[in-house]
Amino acid sequence: MEGFRAGVETETVRADQLSDEGTLWSLKPWWCQPWSIVLTGVAIPAASWVWPARWWISASLVLGVLIWWWLFLHVVPKAYRRSQQDG
Repeated sequence: MEGFRAGVETETVRADQLSDEGTLWSLKPWWCQPWSIVLTGVAIPAASWVWPARWWISASLVLGVLIWWWLFLHVVPKAYRRSQQDG
């Protein structure tokens, strides 16, 4: 029963953080911050351009990174803001 109680308390703290801070990024770890997403998204295609230096590998990675950026830097924050406004 103690473990269950700890889980409930953790969820309560998280709900308090949501209502107090109101920002998605304050709840995320360092590796899920916008700067780390952008830095990783630039580093991966740059590294693929250096090695193995094939344009089609770099182009496919760039496409994947652009989709990743659109999802995590646009869609998710927009959905979070909408959920905060709805209550």
